[in-house]
Formats: sequence, C-alpha cells, structure tokens
Amino acid sequence: MVNLNAAATTVRQIAQDIQQQATGQAQPAAAQSVQAQAEQEAAVWEDAAKRAKDAYADEESEVKSLVEMMKEAKEHADEQRERFKLPKNTRYGDMPMEAYSRLSKARTQAQASAAAGYARQKIQQCQAALRQDPENAARIRATINSLQKAVNRAGKKKRELQQDQITETQRAKAAMRKEKQKALRLKRELCRRKTMRGIREHGYLRECEVENRLQDQLQQTRTELQLQMQQLNTAFGTSPEMAAQQYAVSAGTVPAAAAPAPSVDIQV
Repeated sequence: MVNLNAAATTVRQIAQDIQQQATGQAQPAAAQSVQAQAEQEAAVWEDAAKRAKDAYADEESEVKSLVEMMKEAKEHADEQRERFKLPKNTRYGDMPMEAYSRLSKARTQAQASAAAGYARQKIQQCQAALRQDPENAARIRATINSLQKAVNRAGKKKRELQQDQITETQRAKAAMRKEKQKALRLKRELCRRKTMRGIREHGYLRECEVENRLQDQLQQTRTELQLQMQQLNTAFGTSPEMAAQQYAVSAGTVPAAAAPAPSVDIQV
C-alpha cells in the first residue's frame, strides 16, 4: 500500500515536470496530451492504492475479530473451570442437604426448577472432583447419587405443583358457580396434597442427614483402615495384602494354616 502511494506521487511529479517543460515548447497540444496521459496513469495508481488500503483494512478487521473471539473463548473456558472447581476443604455432605432444603422451600414450578438446577450444577462439580480428590472417591459418588435423587424428586414436585394449580383453578370455577360441595372437596384435596408433600419432604431431609452421618462414619473407617495398612506394611516390610493376612492371623480372626496330616505308608 505504501509503494502504490509512492508510485502515484512519482507519476504526478512526472506529469508536473512535463507540464513545466511543455510550457516553453512550441507544441502545446502534444504537451497537453502527454500531461493528460500522465494524470490518467496517476489516477489509476491512486485507485489501486485505495483498493489495497481498503483490502488491508478488511483483513485487519478480520484478524482483530478473530483475536477477540479467541480471547472470549479462553475467558469462557477459565470461567467454566473455576465454576466446577471445588475447594480442598469441601464438605460433600452439605451439597445434598442444601439441594433438599431448596426443594422443600419451593412453592412454584420455577423454584422447583431452580432447586433441580442447583443439584445438577453440584453433580457436575462432583464429577470433576472425582479426578481432583481421588481419596474421597467413595464419598463423592454417594453425594452424586443423593443429588441425582434430588433432581428426580424436583421433577416430581414440579408435576405435583402443576396438578395443584389445575385443581385450584377448578376450585375457583366451582366457587364462582356456587357449587359449594365440589369447591369444598377440591379444597380438602389440595390441603391433603400439601400436607403429604410436606411430610415427604421432611423425610427427604431426614434421610439425607442420616446418609450424611453414615458416609462420614464410613469415610472415617476407611481412613483408619488405610492408616493401619500403612503401619503393618512398615512393620512387616511386606505387601499390604500379606500384612493384612498376617494381622488377621495374629488377631485370631482367621485360623492359621492347618498342619499337614501325618501320612501312613503301608508296605506289603
């Protein structure tokens, strides 16, 4: 683009020189013809330079757009990575408790959907944590199962809330028609559903709390067993399987290998 501009400038300079030279010559018509040709060539060069500049501007815009897209993609990837990253001191049992708490407080279908969305997000985080925290893999899998139950139960509650809305509409219409018996029956049915749902959701929280305590005990037991295996391995200098077998024999939980029975050799 710079070379084209310089060439156009050079052509114009030549045209001016020719014009100055033609001023003192006796054939002004020929000089004017040469000048017109030079100006035409200069215009061609300027047009080419303009086109090159426009093309370069389009390419520069495309390159800038591509860089911005790459930057946005990297920022989105970093955001997703941070979203599914869990702190090292995470209490996995708190996730299902929070999911069931949100589910029990849901009074509309949108709130039930939000509780299910929270549970799905925590499931994704736990699946990523299986690679980050392999020592607590069993605890994480139990949390995923509990969260999956919360998702399914949130879907069930959405359907129940939708049915309650239909029943409430029917009750309102019956009340407008002054059908007292039908309106009263539908009202009692709604109250019964809400009561049963509240009892069931309280049971969900209680079940999650018991499961959380059980998993904490199992995790503590697994940690103690791993520590004992390491101590036995250090003491006996053998593999963990052999050390466990020797420990079981010494504790009396597994009988020692029976001695070979005496053989009787009868010769005739």
